[in-house]
Amino acid sequence: MSAAFTELLAGTVSQVESTLDALLPDPADSLIAHQMRYTTLNGGKRLRAFLVVHSASLFDVPEGAALRAAAAIECVHAYSLVHDDLPCMDDDDLRRGKPTVHVKWGDATAVLVGDALQTIAFEILADPATSPDPALRLQLISSLARAAGARGMVLGQAQDIAAETTATALTLKQITDLQANKTGALIRWAAEAGALLGQSDPAILSQFATALGLAFQIQDDILDIEGDAKTAGKRLQKDAEAGKATFVSVLGLAAAKSRAASLVTEACDVLAPYGSAADPLRQVAGFVIQRNM
Repeated sequence: MSAAFTELLAGTVSQVESTLDALLPDPADSLIAHQMRYTTLNGGKRLRAFLVVHSASLFDVPEGAALRAAAAIECVHAYSLVHDDLPCMDDDDLRRGKPTVHVKWGDATAVLVGDALQTIAFEILADPATSPDPALRLQLISSLARAAGARGMVLGQAQDIAAETTATALTLKQITDLQANKTGALIRWAAEAGALLGQSDPAILSQFATALGLAFQIQDDILDIEGDAKTAGKRLQKDAEAGKATFVSVLGLAAAKSRAASLVTEACDVLAPYGSAADPLRQVAGFVIQRNM
């Protein structure tokens, strides 16, 4: 990563975390506020938030509105991680190098924390501070609901669970479809949100994010094999131990790396109509396959 991009990413992360800190409930007012903050303000790449903020900048969206949408997607993402870590799902003890919510406070609290994070995302988007236009707020809410629900992320999670007991390993197309839902749906919403806030056509950003989301997941599969557990802050090689089909298991390590690089090139090429204004999005696309966590 260039020094300029590192500085840009750090600045965006700082802004998003300040926004989250202001929007999340105060521990004095809620029994689960501390746990919500623990999981949401506990580090992370903030890729989805970065996509919202820097897609919005293409359309001169007010910074405050973009940061609120970025906070909303980070809350949904955090909820998905809390629930995904539960014993009935992926059963993870560590997240970002720290004990998962259910390990610290129990399964019931983890379920409630996830529920609260999901619902506060829609509360944030519904507030006129996100946009004075109620039709635009409704569009953001409905599109995020689709991306997060039974036609998006939750569908991908259900496909993933079903794959654990299938008699035959998934094909490349099936893995691609699964991950386009489980991981890709929220990444697509994040990139499209800037165009929606700017009341513009999100088609180009949707194409960008579709390619980016697959590259992100392929890199995750690569890191599950080659990564360092301490750096990643979570247990690795779980998919291999469970016999799950992944991009690496189907394509092989070298071909998976080549495919990820090709997808990043594809994602960057799609942004041509925006010229140099889209450079932050191009840079974060490169970061997706250079990261080590």
